[in-house]
Amino acid sequence: MKKIIIALFSILTINAWAQTETVKIATSAQCIGDCCKERIEEEMQFTKGVTSVNLDIESQVLTVTFKTKKNSVEKIREAISGIGYDADDVEADKKAHDKLPKCCQNPDFGKPKKE
Repeated sequence: MKKIIIALFSILTINAWAQTETVKIATSAQCIGDCCKERIEEEMQFTKGVTSVNLDIESQVLTVTFKTKKNSVEKIREAISGIGYDADDVEADKKAHDKLPKCCQNPDFGKPKKE
């Protein structure tokens, strides 16, 4: 009986840690080449809890799968901003944006958004 309880507890614990979420985040990535794509995907792989990343450069949408116990959508957006790109309504970090290659920099950066 004791072994059954321990096994059941172990399975429940593993399932709790395995919960993931997939989100789609609009970015300001724009280069026609793979520069933005490689940069964002590589950097995001080192973000805590991220298990999968794919940037569709044509739509500028980043699809991120992450472990919900280790990260959140808000922190994922902040991480993208820290790389130098807008992430939904989170504006790119200015210093990080200015360090990007010219082809990756958003020409509208810092301009008021049109509504």
